[in-house]
Amino acid sequence: MLMGLGTTRAPRARWSPGGDCCGRPCREEFCEIFRAKEKTTGKLYTCKKFLKRDGRKVRKAAKNEIIILKMVKHPNILQLVDVYITRKEYFIFLELATGREVFDWILDQGYYSEKDTSNVIRQVLEAVAYLHSLKIVHRNLKLENLVYYNRLKNSKIVISDFHLAKLENGLIKEPCGTPEYLGG
Repeated sequence: MLMGLGTTRAPRARWSPGGDCCGRPCREEFCEIFRAKEKTTGKLYTCKKFLKRDGRKVRKAAKNEIIILKMVKHPNILQLVDVYITRKEYFIFLELATGREVFDWILDQGYYSEKDTSNVIRQVLEAVAYLHSLKIVHRNLKLENLVYYNRLKNSKIVISDFHLAKLENGLIKEPCGTPEYLGG
């Protein structure tokens, strides 16, 4: 349900802060991430807050993520729940994935079995094929953006973080991605 899309009404009418994200404060390049509780249901979601005063790149990233997420509905993509736009901020509410990043899981385990790897790759490729069918390119796929949806052993994988995604309309010329992953 995409209530509040494009509205300037304050998100506090529907949402209340629910704490930090994943037990630690989360700050990405363009936004803050925290948990938010829907007041009527008590259900927790992820909230990404982009501050407009942080500049044109931040505003562009927020708008881009909203546009892309409004287009997608796939079991292996973190789903958009709500959006609020105020004079000073963009609030993007997403499903809450309570599992861990694949990256963290591998670091803690020290290995990843062939069976586990093939399961993750299958789910990611299905989601990427879906995105490509919509002419969407994620442009920042990495283990940190692949998240276990919950903490169950056979949890599905979801792709997150769409602020660098693009609608493909020919050759995409601008470079992007995580600097640590770029070849040198």
